[in-house]
Amino acid sequence: MSFPLVCNTYPWITFLQRDGRDFEAELATALGELAASGAESVEPILTSVEVADRYAKLTETAGLKMVSIYVNSVLHEADAMATSIDEVVRIATRAQAQAGTNIVVTNPRPISWGGPENKTDAEILRQADALNQLGAALRREGLTLAYHNHDSELRIGAREFHHMLVATDPANVKFCLDAHWIYRGCDNSTVALFDAVELYGNRIVELHLRQSTAGVWNETFSATGDIDYRRLMTWLGDRDLHPLLTLEQAVESGSPHTMDALTAHRASVAAARDLI
Repeated sequence: MSFPLVCNTYPWITFLQRDGRDFEAELATALGELAASGAESVEPILTSVEVADRYAKLTETAGLKMVSIYVNSVLHEADAMATSIDEVVRIATRAQAQAGTNIVVTNPRPISWGGPENKTDAEILRQADALNQLGAALRREGLTLAYHNHDSELRIGAREFHHMLVATDPANVKFCLDAHWIYRGCDNSTVALFDAVELYGNRIVELHLRQSTAGVWNETFSATGDIDYRRLMTWLGDRDLHPLLTLEQAVESGSPHTMDALTAHRASVAAARDLI
């Protein structure tokens, strides 16, 4: 089974930002550069149907596919979850109709991005139920929902992360494995990463690719580093699992700064193809 190599827009946002550029303000140019890097499909972060329409038009112009999309959701709040489910379905079906999208990645929003607050048990129970509802609604439209997490979900015994996968129907909720967020969320633990793979690997439909050295994100992706992607790909291949591969090699404070966005992404695409 063959899928296109995808690149999420988040790394491009971070690369352009450090060079004084604005990804959204120069979207057509940025998508042209993304295509020039060698990626075949883009995974945009969509916030409305209008944004979905804009991306569908510009990705086609750039010669890119839009196989998957990333849409945040608010599923732990009783007064917001129904509206959020409806909005995600509206965005996803528009992307499906306009660009042939078939995977919808969602990260249920934390109480505050980067904040120390943790959800209550009641909020986690509500969120899992809403996530299952969202997955069922998308499945009825012929779309696949893939749950994605950051590091905050791994706090307090990883209760939020585990409950999202334990308490949902695998037919409705698949898994977008972001190996580095699992690694970082468990205090830079390879053991925790591969335990999560053993537990939920059969639900992985998408794999986000990011590499680091000593815990800090690298400027380009490589198969070796803090995370052994060759071991991970071997594990998946041995089980005949072939997820959509999505580059998300962003930069952060402390990352090397030796290349511009296009040069770095060309190197990352080459390394990802070598891994495949």
